[in-house]
Amino acid sequence: MLKGDRVGLRARHEEDIPILRAELYDDVVNGSRAEGGPWRPITPGSKDPRLVVDDKEQGHVPFSVVELDGGTLVGTATLWGIDTHNRNAHIGLGLLPSARGKGYGTDVVAVLCHYGFVVRGLHRLQIETLSDNAAMLRAAERNGFVREGVLRSSAWVLGEFLDEVLLGLLAQDWKPDAKHS
Repeated sequence: MLKGDRVGLRARHEEDIPILRAELYDDVVNGSRAEGGPWRPITPGSKDPRLVVDDKEQGHVPFSVVELDGGTLVGTATLWGIDTHNRNAHIGLGLLPSARGKGYGTDVVAVLCHYGFVVRGLHRLQIETLSDNAAMLRAAERNGFVREGVLRSSAWVLGEFLDEVLLGLLAQDWKPDAKHS
């Protein structure tokens, strides 16, 4: 497990899947805002590609996020689009509604940075998020990410086009917190 100040990132467990599906993906608004495509229901018991881990897939590393104090599942975190030639990747996270507003997002981004820069040896990490996602923007910027641009009207979400903000962080600009291990 990778540990932050308050959360840990660990492998996805089978028992995480129904909780994450119910709390994150069965909700039309959350699902529509988190995905790059249209929301659709997934049959219970099916192999939901957003949640079932393929350990052979090298370009996508999904984690389950747990509270360090007690081990309660609080969300998902992912290093995705890993490009080993250009040494860059994207990061993303999703917190269960009950875990939002507690500072976990900032901690998750910090642990993903440690994983990307230290464990994987990447040079650049990138985040794309909806321009009204204040929590993700705050978590990114608290970890040193810089707003590099706005993708105007690039996301179709629940009947309207929304802007996305593109943020980046280079390894040499990252200020690591020695606690992540």
